[in-house]
Amino acid sequence: MDTNEEAPTVEDLKAKGNECVKNGKFVESILHYSHAIKLDQSNYVLYSNRSLSFFKMEQYYLALEDAKETVRLKPDWAKGYFRMAEVQYAAGHYEEALQSYTSALRLQSDDTVIRNAILRTTQEMKHNHRVDEKVSWLGAGVGIIVSVALVFADRMLTSAPTITHPIVTALLIICVAMLGYAAARAYRFYMKTLRRSLLDPPVDLLPGEKTSSKEELNETDKEEKHHRYTKAQARQRFKKGKS
Repeated sequence: MDTNEEAPTVEDLKAKGNECVKNGKFVESILHYSHAIKLDQSNYVLYSNRSLSFFKMEQYYLALEDAKETVRLKPDWAKGYFRMAEVQYAAGHYEEALQSYTSALRLQSDDTVIRNAILRTTQEMKHNHRVDEKVSWLGAGVGIIVSVALVFADRMLTSAPTITHPIVTALLIICVAMLGYAAARAYRFYMKTLRRSLLDPPVDLLPGEKTSSKEELNETDKEEKHHRYTKAQARQRFKKGKS
């Protein structure tokens, strides 16, 4: 092993990370960028690049955290806001994405990519609103079909139908239609919430869950030291215990 080999510089690590991104080796790129960040924690470009690598791996929470750090370090750089917006858009946070894209456009008003992204986000928000309405009314329609089928089956397949009064029939159809409408809306809400949860922190990053193994070992070591006695003390405690 050559002990005289020079340690890699920030620029060396950044270049290696960029090369890995070009070759689709995102895990390796993250390692290089992370190493570079340890050497220069104020380098906003490194956070931006690592955010892109996390984004490509669909690690949206980590990608957003790096994008936020980019913006914190360089609030007048459009790409930081653009990184944030891309992650928010991918996770279905369209309102937040639109705000981030707009912030990027304020800093770089002639960028057609940002303008197209704003247009795409606006269209996606409108599309989602239309789908919400369609799915809700589709659920109501299915409810009507099911209730009518129940009434028809009750009258045609039983010798003594139980649903004969027109008002009762109408109420049944309305109630089942409302249930279908509510179920469809609940389904859409669940699917959107599931997608938006992509920005939630991983469970092992949540505070208060559990300490790291190193911390646990340190605590155990402290306890052992605290409860360590001399032989004379041990004999004395043993005698007290017997008595």
